[in-house]
Amino acid sequence: MDTTLRDGEQTSGMSFSEDEKLTISKLLLKELKVDRIEVASARVSSGEFNAVKKIVDWAKTEKLENKIEILTFIDNGISVEWIKKTGAKVQNLLAKGSINHLKHQLKKTPKDHFNDIEIIIKNATRNNIKTNIYLEDWSNGMKDSKDYVFNFLNFLKNQPVERVLLPDTLGVLNPFESSEFLMEINKNYPNIHFDFHAHNDYDLSVANTLESIKAGCNGIHTTINGMGERAGNTPMASIVAAVKDFLPKFKIDINEEALYNVSKLVSTFSGFRIPPNKPVVGEYVFTQTAGIHADGDSKKNLYYNNLLPERFGRKRKYALGKTSGKANIKKNIDELGLKLSDENLKKVTQKIIELGDKKERVTAEDLPYIISDVLNKPSIIEKIKIKSYFLQHQKNNKPSADIKIVINGKTYSERGVGDGQFDAFMNALKKLYKKNGYKLPVLTDYSVTIPPGSNSDALCETFITWKNSKKEFITKGLDSDQTVSAIKATEKMLNII
Repeated sequence: MDTTLRDGEQTSGMSFSEDEKLTISKLLLKELKVDRIEVASARVSSGEFNAVKKIVDWAKTEKLENKIEILTFIDNGISVEWIKKTGAKVQNLLAKGSINHLKHQLKKTPKDHFNDIEIIIKNATRNNIKTNIYLEDWSNGMKDSKDYVFNFLNFLKNQPVERVLLPDTLGVLNPFESSEFLMEINKNYPNIHFDFHAHNDYDLSVANTLESIKAGCNGIHTTINGMGERAGNTPMASIVAAVKDFLPKFKIDINEEALYNVSKLVSTFSGFRIPPNKPVVGEYVFTQTAGIHADGDSKKNLYYNNLLPERFGRKRKYALGKTSGKANIKKNIDELGLKLSDENLKKVTQKIIELGDKKERVTAEDLPYIISDVLNKPSIIEKIKIKSYFLQHQKNNKPSADIKIVINGKTYSERGVGDGQFDAFMNALKKLYKKNGYKLPVLTDYSVTIPPGSNSDALCETFITWKNSKKEFITKGLDSDQTVSAIKATEKMLNII
């Protein structure tokens, strides 16, 4: 049972619109093939009512209305009436699973509480609404008031309840306690269908949920991306993969290939960002960074495990950076359908290492630019070298540039100011050339691009068009810094002329 639209919506600071709830419901039931979805809490707002009505109306057209569940409360039948008006058929009644909650929140005796519950269930049954029941704070109930929990279950086993939902409301369980408590529960009440509902406060929700299945629970609760209050709930993608790989005798019908796309869409709707290293659905979890791993992948898949990206409609990627090595880079070049000689591959690798030292990340989208830059070095002898430059830009002062250039082995220095740092560099260069009896071509066009799909702090490519009395020509420079890439393009121009 997925509760992204109810418990997941309790993630701090977010709320789904009516149409978003309807869209996510369709994806959960039709794309992911979830068995049941809990979509709202009764009585919360008119928007919640309208959303549930839209979902139920759609579900009826697909004959899925019995898969739509609503959280309800012990409120003299108000919740049941609310559900009846939406057309929903299943309530998840919130009751107290620990004596502590019962005494200090409701201030009632167990007998009174059970009596109230019985009245609610009878009212729901009269209105053709099925009942599941949450034992809120059940995990603390098992720790501190086990007799109360068992008295509660003795009462429930004689009620027309479809499922008893056992939540670790405050996320206090560890896998050993989960196993112990749930084995005891399932052993003593073999005829009750139990669901386990974990919270992730200690980052143990997946482990606890695995133990609940092994202990005999018939259902588990999840949310997309682990959304939920505090540290969230059991993330669907993680538990689905874990059950399929570690508990193969248990059957889960979730469509794994849809997990990633649904996760991304829910993240967009909610504004709840998916951590890039989140298992299964994180942006980088199928990206190899170390070159030794890419090398191993080419040699009998030495670094593969059962979490193959293709299972989830994804592809393995090989990151580019200073730790990449030739193996990573070759994988990316192969993806482009290119073949490079060992010598050129070595040049490309060196260029990527240099960029990796400067910036955090080089993307696969940058690679064609890097290859182009490395393989299209001018064949002319580099007689002119820009030895150094110092660029300065202070508030209320024009940018300045101090440059040193080596021409045929001799070093020349000059200073210039301009409307920008590159303009200052060019003005210094013009002064230097004029003093030595040379004339520079005119800069007629200047454009900067970044690779589509890349980011501007990784690479940019500057194209400069020059014109002199003989011809018009273009030079380009590549660097992680825009001004530096322009200076590199200029250095190529100096050697061409």
